[in-house]
Amino acid sequence: MKVVLLAGGFGTRISEESQFKPKPMVELGGMPILLHIMKLYSHYGYYEFIICAGYKQHVIKEYFADYFLHTSDITFDFSHGTSEVMIHDSTVDPWKVTVVDTGLNTMTGGRVKRVKDYIGDEPFLLTYGDGVSDVNIDELVKYHKNHGKLVTMSAYNVGQRFGVLNIEESGEITDFREKADNDGGLINIGFMVCQPEFIDFIDGDQTVLEKTPMERAAKEGQLMAYRHKGFWQCMDTVREKEKLEEMWASGTAPWKVW
Repeated sequence: MKVVLLAGGFGTRISEESQFKPKPMVELGGMPILLHIMKLYSHYGYYEFIICAGYKQHVIKEYFADYFLHTSDITFDFSHGTSEVMIHDSTVDPWKVTVVDTGLNTMTGGRVKRVKDYIGDEPFLLTYGDGVSDVNIDELVKYHKNHGKLVTMSAYNVGQRFGVLNIEESGEITDFREKADNDGGLINIGFMVCQPEFIDFIDGDQTVLEKTPMERAAKEGQLMAYRHKGFWQCMDTVREKEKLEEMWASGTAPWKVW
């Protein structure tokens, strides 16, 4: 199964970083958050990635073009009047990475549609390039295969930020309590598994994946939720980036399963 990563958006809510690079290339613990996500899939034996790039797509291509430079000790030898490069102790992951320029203003669904030929006629994994998690990919895929529907979406309870009020119609507050982990709603956190036929639900570049295609799949009974009860956190803002950095630096990053 190939892994499709959505990495083409503008990342405007973290513009302090994204003005220089695509949001998935913003570093977390010294490496792009995109690599954290890839390493999760790699941990479960998925090594082939299709990256749907767009905004500043050249940054992603250049990073992987120089992947040896980022991950290995290298000697540059100019002593004989030529340039020789020797790579030592390579720690390169056994990945096959295809970076596709899916357009600057293409919506999420359109990006998936544009990489259809690279996916082929087989089920594929799909997620966003800006959120880390400890989703058990083996269990997710097993769940998808067992129910036989077109799409499985990982669902996560985001909790509740503030205290909870129970209010009668009269306005009387009958209960006030602090938030609990199960007070929030379930949201789509990506980490999806899709049958190739699902791509036919996408019209073109301006199709938002989470709108018409997913809504149609739901109406036809072809969309299933895999409830994830572990860790998930997106990196939409600098505050969220700092929170993730603190976890990584302290050695308590739940998503580091590799």
